Amino acid sequence: RMKSQGWQVSATWRRPETLTELMRDEAEPIAWGDRQALSEAVLGASAILVTPAPGPTGCPAHTALAPILAHTGAKPDWIGYLSTTGVYGDRAGGWVYETSRLAAQSMEAARRVGAEGDWRATATALTLPLTIHRLPGIYGPGRSPLDRLREGRARRISAPGHVFSRIHVEDLATALMASIARPRPGGIYNVCDDEPAANSQVIAHAARLLGMEPPPETPLDLDQMTPQARRFYAETKRVSNALAKAELGWRPRYPTYREGLAAILEAGGQAIMR
Repeated sequence: RMKSQGWQVSATWRRPETLTELMRDEAEPIAWGDRQALSEAVLGASAILVTPAPGPTGCPAHTALAPILAHTGAKPDWIGYLSTTGVYGDRAGGWVYETSRLAAQSMEAARRVGAEGDWRATATALTLPLTIHRLPGIYGPGRSPLDRLREGRARRISAPGHVFSRIHVEDLATALMASIARPRPGGIYNVCDDEPAANSQVIAHAARLLGMEPPPETPLDLDQMTPQARRFYAETKRVSNALAKAELGWRPRYPTYREGLAAILEAGGQAIMR
């Protein structure tokens, strides 16, 4: 999307398969270990998007980029950090906003809170225009309930009162572009669709679109789930996107899972999204 507007795009890679994808997408690949090339790219960048998940030692991009930003004096117009709505923890189905207190319950979400803090501290020290984007589950072509149903992996979990927010990958892209166009240093935005919904509801609708019988509902049993699934069902909240709409003039093209799944099905649903 940025290239179509005349931008030059570079991206780092750590795995060979990522390099192949970057070459396919005609982005200039930069090897993560090539500090000279990385420094030159940072110095010439108007916008920097940070996507990797933090590990035990923090955000790997912060570890690599903070010294470069400090030593080169680079002043991009925008730095965006992709975080998670998991930083809010469980709200028993209540609404959360960017001003809601952070109450991470999992180790992964706690690491995101720490990474947000590290980036904010660096942005303050170096007077950098950092924005933080808190994301729920991302879906799109090749990564949706439609694909799980086709592959026989979809499950309908009966979890009364459990809802979650989501975001179509294309709506995430347009939200980031809107933020780049209207940078607000220190801005924090929830980027999600308009309608939090239950897993069983979304799977049933996807099955109807495919002309399939929905999988039978199974009772929630945290003990029989993977650690990732247990984390997912241990929290329920509704995430507000009102601030992103008000400040950035952004509107999701797919305001609910219904429009998003219909568009994926119409497109064939065969593309692969990382």
